[in-house]
Order: sequence, then C-alpha cells, then structure tokens
Amino acid sequence: MPLTILNVAYPYAPVGPDAVGGSEQILSALDIGITCAGHHSVVVAQQGSQTAGVLIAVNAHCGHITSEVRAWTAASCQHSIDEALRNFCIDLVHFHDMDFHLYHTPHSIPSLATLHLPASWYPRKIWEQSYTTLQCVSHTQRKTLPSEWQTAPVIANGVFREEAVLHLTRRNYALALGRICAEKNFHAALDAGTQAEIPVWIGGQVYPYREHQSYFEQQITPRLQHGHRFLGPLNASRKKRLLAAAKCLLIPSLAPETSSLVAMEALSTGTPVIAFPSGALPEIIQHGITGFLVHNQREMAAAIRHVHEISSEGCQREAKERFSQRRMIEEYLSLYAALVGRSNHAVRLVR
Repeated sequence: MPLTILNVAYPYAPVGPDAVGGSEQILSALDIGITCAGHHSVVVAQQGSQTAGVLIAVNAHCGHITSEVRAWTAASCQHSIDEALRNFCIDLVHFHDMDFHLYHTPHSIPSLATLHLPASWYPRKIWEQSYTTLQCVSHTQRKTLPSEWQTAPVIANGVFREEAVLHLTRRNYALALGRICAEKNFHAALDAGTQAEIPVWIGGQVYPYREHQSYFEQQITPRLQHGHRFLGPLNASRKKRLLAAAKCLLIPSLAPETSSLVAMEALSTGTPVIAFPSGALPEIIQHGITGFLVHNQREMAAAIRHVHEISSEGCQREAKERFSQRRMIEEYLSLYAALVGRSNHAVRLVR
C-alpha cells in the first residue's frame, strides 16, 4: 500500500537538484525516490525549492540568522507542517532539520529524525524523548550517542548513480567543497596547495552568520593568490564536472563529520580524497587506496604530491560498492514501512 511521507527540511536553504547542503541533498534524493517507488511525497522546505512531490513552502529569509529570526522561522515551519497534516493523510514525518524538537506533530503519526549533524550539536532534550525515532548516518556517529541510543538505526548516505559517471581529463587543480566556516578549515587546504604548488579551487556557500562571513573575509580572501580561487555555490552539474577533472579533493575539516557526501561524490568520479581523519571520514576513505588520511596541512601538501599513486578506477569501484544512492533509498523505504507498521500495530492493540 502506498505511503504518504512528509519530509521536513532545514528551512534556511532550498531543496532541489542543486542543493548545497548535505541534508538538503539527501532529502532531495529521498523525495525523488519516494515518488519513483509509487509512494506520495510531501515536502516542507524553503520557498523556491524544487521537489518531485508536493512542496509546502516556508518563507525564505535573507540576511543574518539571529535568535529572533530562528524563532520566527520555526513558527513559519510549524505552520507549514500543520498545513501538510491538515491537507494530507500523512503516514510518517521525517525530520532533517536540527530544530526538529521545536515542532509538534501528533504522537499517533510516527516520526523519524535523521541526525545529519554531530550528536553534541543537538540539545539534550532530544535524548529524553521516545516518540521520535533517531537515526544515524554512520556507525562512527552512533558511537557518540548516549548509551540508551546505541541501537539507533544507521543508514549510510549514498550518492553513486551508474548513469552519472563522468570521465574527464584531469586538470592541475585541487578542489575543496562545502560550507565556508571555521570548522571546515578551508584556509588549511589553501596553505597546503601553496606548499604543494597546485592551485586550490574552493566551492561553497557563505551562509549569513556573522562568524561565517568573518571567517571568509579574514582567512579565505587574503589567501586567494597563487592561482587559488573561490568559486561560490555550485550547481550539481558544474560540481560534478569540477570533481571529475580535479587531481584530488581536499577535506581539512576539524568538525566531527557524521558523513561526507562530497567525499563520496569525488570517489564516484574517480577522484581521490585527501582528508583529516575527522569523525566518520575514516569510514569513507581507505588510506592509500582511495586517498590519504592526514593530520595537518604539511602532511596534506605531501599527500597531494603522491596522489597520482591512487587508482581512479579503484575509487569508482569503491563508490559503486559502498555508496549507492539506490541502496540508501531502499533502506529508508524499509525503515518507513517498519515504523508505520509498528505504529499501526500499537493502535490496534490500544483499540
């Protein structure tokens, strides 16, 4: 029997084929996958989003994200959730926003929250409730959860699509992609590129947080020399072309990464990844086989000089075997069915 799934996005960034953020990209893939599998998809996301299913828009915000803006946006998101619940027979609500604990949905409808961010970034109250199922995106992430949540389901992210593989001539640049902020540490990638004498091109979004903009102005802009470039946000097709032609992808992140879509995307194009071993990155990168795990910019520069030793075919083979988007979607659909079935059984017992 077809299910109707309500996906609730992070409300400060649009969902769609050119989504920048990881949670938005996963939600977009699920929205398409739900529809293609014959189910019904409803999405609460920022105005201007592109969805395969029905979009219920949250008013877009431009400018700095203050505590007042967050409160206003949460209220707007709750209004959109209520609208979806009124107009559709929702079988399950799937949250992708870190503020999911602020929203109210009937406990009679099962809810799932994918923890796209490090566990320590969420408020303590999410661990004290039992009505929303919490799900991790890596085994490394699950190990950081409180003891009572150590059996939380894990569904690894997936990006590899057979029809999307590109084969382009490698060019003389390294790439770094993601949110432009201090914990992503992109200035270390620029310094490593300078030491290795290779241009580093950075693609990503500078979100309207003061600390993000200050980091860009103080740490990134002064280093944009020696061929280094800031490309800004990239649409999906341009990102894929740049990844497929790069000598390597650099990830000098200091954050406890729960996963890394961009690392998976790079490997799917045959591009090796050089990364700090932050969070779940050692789950994704096999040192000496699909890239190198390094601990500082000096080691990153040295790894860049040896990246020709990594097989592009081996990177693609690993991506195909481990990072399939189809596998990810099928696992989510199975989890949806299990949670809905469990909820329906509980209702029958109560009656």
